[in-house]
Amino acid sequence: MTDEQRILETIEAFRAEVRPLVHTARSMDSLRRDLAPRVEEAVRALILELADVESDFQIEDLLYLIKKSMRNVRNLSKALDQLKGLITFAENAEPLIRQSVPVWIARLDELEQSGVFGLMQSFLGVLEKAAAAYTEEDVRRMGDGLVTLMGLARGLADPRAKALLERLSSVPARVDLDAAGPVGPLALLGALGDPELRRGLGLALELTRALGREPEGGAEGAGV
Repeated sequence: MTDEQRILETIEAFRAEVRPLVHTARSMDSLRRDLAPRVEEAVRALILELADVESDFQIEDLLYLIKKSMRNVRNLSKALDQLKGLITFAENAEPLIRQSVPVWIARLDELEQSGVFGLMQSFLGVLEKAAAAYTEEDVRRMGDGLVTLMGLARGLADPRAKALLERLSSVPARVDLDAAGPVGPLALLGALGDPELRRGLGLALELTRALGREPEGGAEGAGV
């Protein structure tokens, strides 16, 4: 083999090795020509968007954020772990929530149909009126009085007290104010013959006797 043949073979081998590189370079050049307009559009849009924050953005703030992030890598890792746990909890609780939500919706609908929400709204209106008419000190005093009334209400649980109150509450409806007039001593003596009047006087005497009677436990309370 002559020197010229060896040189031609070397050149041909070199061309074979360079040919893929040339093909790749041509492909990259074609890709560059295709992407150049898109890159230019993206850069132009980025410039327009950054123009909105140009007055508020400082490179020092970005550097400070980077340094602070580097100092708190452990905290960020811990926050990510907690976020992962929260996501796991949400995934586990999702079936329970999905089952309980229809039940709560049905229950709330029942409360709405029964008028509970309307009653609560009316009660809030009463509270607003009370807040406009009374101060906190007045409400606190009324609360003390309410506690006292609750204690009295406990004593009214006795059947005899209940019967007496029911009877007293019906008295105003049976009073004939038009028949009322001045009464003298003789009229009083004559009225004693009325059985209803005598029965009423007996009830008044019994009430007076009960008022003068020492309450149960009163002597012990006085001695304490």
